[in-house]
Amino acid sequence: MAAIICGSLAFDTIMTFEGRFAEQILPGQLHILNVSFLVPGLRRDFGGCAGNIAYSLRQLGGAPLPMATVGVDGADYVARLQAQGISTEYVRTVEGAYTAQAMIMTDRDNNQITAFHPGAMMQAHETPIVPRSDIKLGIIAPDGRDAMLRHAEQFRAAAIPFVFDPGQGLPMFDGRELAHFIDLAHWVTVNDYEGKMLSERTGWGPAEISRRVDGLVITLGGEGSEVWVGGQKTRVPPTRAEAVVDPTGCGDAWRGALLFGLERGWDLARCAQLGGRVGALKIAQRGPQNYTLDFTPG
Repeated sequence: MAAIICGSLAFDTIMTFEGRFAEQILPGQLHILNVSFLVPGLRRDFGGCAGNIAYSLRQLGGAPLPMATVGVDGADYVARLQAQGISTEYVRTVEGAYTAQAMIMTDRDNNQITAFHPGAMMQAHETPIVPRSDIKLGIIAPDGRDAMLRHAEQFRAAAIPFVFDPGQGLPMFDGRELAHFIDLAHWVTVNDYEGKMLSERTGWGPAEISRRVDGLVITLGGEGSEVWVGGQKTRVPPTRAEAVVDPTGCGDAWRGALLFGLERGWDLARCAQLGGRVGALKIAQRGPQNYTLDFTPG
């Protein structure tokens, strides 16, 4: 069975700052912020939430269907997906636009500052979701605002259960819109910061959100995750990584594992455990799509 992954395909330019952002930014001078960071390390990777999630799910043996857009510079990305056995039938090229670009700077404490150019992603809403016998579930990951809104409605109309994981796209929506997403979705996943923002904007705490869906997961980075089902919380311990090299794409690696488990009918705690294992492998490698599994899921 296949899973539709709504989100971005992007090129990630990743820079490494050897110091700490906190030591370079003066809290009392934020109103006239003017800083420059020397970044000796720089590389360019294939990224974007849809691509990263598809990579994770494919590594696990799943059948991802990324639904995303690329620009005139996206041919290499499409070819890479196909070489990995990932279907590109829902990947569309937008003429006159560039593929989305993320410029990510990471400091020695793994804090990140990101600048993102959406490019072709802003046309992602023009690709519709329609029912198909082999599509079992989907996910709304960070994408163009219109695409996230429209695809959520289309998932519900097609009777395809989906995960709402707004990620860094959450600030685009007000409380009413976020509440509507929750009411359409079957599962909601956020990190701890996003979870606080989601609760603040909707007025619903984690227990209330979990009563409105089949389950809520709040990821806590190196501390594991909280799984909320029917108002009750279960703590899932972390998987310790052999090395902490690059956090870019860890959340997407986790999301791919979530889809793998949900597709097989696992409970959310078991899905979160698998997500922790895959995330621990990813953080030990540079780039969001350069890790390989050293275990068999199941």
